[in-house]
Amino acid sequence: MALIVQKYGGSSVATPELMRGVAARIVKNRDQGHDLVVVVSAPGDTTDDLISLARQITDEPDEREMDVLLATGEQQSIALLAIAIKALGHDAISFTGPQVGIITDDVHGRARIVKIGDEKIRKAIRLGKIVIVAGFQGQTEEEDITTLGRGGSDLTAVALASSLGAEVCEFYKDVDGVYTANPRLVRDARKLESISYDEMLEMSSLGAQVLNSRSVEFAKNNRVKVHVRSTFHDHPGTLITEEGNAMEKLLISGVTYNKDEAKLTVLGIKDKPGIAAVIFKALAAHFLNVDMIIQDTSEEGVTNLSFTVAKGDLKKAQQALESVARELGAVGVQVDEKIAKVSAVGVGMRSYSGVAAQMFEALAARGINIQMISTSEIKISCVVAESDTEEAVRAIHEKFKLGAAPVHEQA
Repeated sequence: MALIVQKYGGSSVATPELMRGVAARIVKNRDQGHDLVVVVSAPGDTTDDLISLARQITDEPDEREMDVLLATGEQQSIALLAIAIKALGHDAISFTGPQVGIITDDVHGRARIVKIGDEKIRKAIRLGKIVIVAGFQGQTEEEDITTLGRGGSDLTAVALASSLGAEVCEFYKDVDGVYTANPRLVRDARKLESISYDEMLEMSSLGAQVLNSRSVEFAKNNRVKVHVRSTFHDHPGTLITEEGNAMEKLLISGVTYNKDEAKLTVLGIKDKPGIAAVIFKALAAHFLNVDMIIQDTSEEGVTNLSFTVAKGDLKKAQQALESVARELGAVGVQVDEKIAKVSAVGVGMRSYSGVAAQMFEALAARGINIQMISTSEIKISCVVAESDTEEAVRAIHEKFKLGAAPVHEQA
């Protein structure tokens, strides 16, 4: 008998019919002798609907009260799923994040887990119950409700799997696993049997919607075995594990894209030591994360500094920048929301030097202009015009022949 943590996304529990299907799958696993802890997201578009409702009242709702509001979405799912399982003749119990002792810091809207008290879950398992836990939420030491940000239910599942010592953390999605590209965009995208933590972490942070990057990072740091599979059938999905020999020989594992970023440029700033520090300190004071950064060549002691942020942070970032730009005597702040980031990811880049050239050739052949470039040991990212996104992904995918047999290093 194994202890398994399963996580079901909002699309898997969006309707009563789908909820009953998930309950049947859980019961089937229980009948095979497994102890189960199930984490669920809010049903369907509930979270977006709640955000929209709050913004009909004010453009800037209070962050603490938003956490109180948004946490109700997952509470619907856990109660309904427990009801569905009980209707099938099995005992189940639902818990909120605070009830199982998920303690976080006090940053509302994007809280980080500090600790988990798992005794309540272990007691319910000993009593033979299927445990259903609300993802995405926790509470501070002062018992204020918090939420973990987008993808927070993924993080809840991995954190519980680590705390409970689960054999595997299974993520049930509306896709069959992790693909070399978005299969809705690239027809011949290929499902990967396995992928390393590092590759999955890069792909998640670069726009792949399969798993939240914070959950992958947590899984890597705590060596949680992750299996991404389909909600709708029992076929094997994609295992996310340690890097193996076969992975080391793969050149590129996938191509991702992200349209949820905007580019900000501080125009006409003095090119002298300390200016960049002042700009990014102002952003850090508002808890804003910056992605790609590029500084133009200095002309007559003046330069421009560009970087990207998540579109959800754009308004805050722009306000902070305009304030610091005035202090620095800069010309102004320019905003471009019509961009996208396209990336190639693969551990094979560590030992193969031709990836960047091939990627840039692929984009050039389609007439796609590159605005910004960033690299790491296992990824290359380019900012392009949003209108070029789909064409760029297909061009790179085709260049590295990811839809056919895997591309290996040349001898």
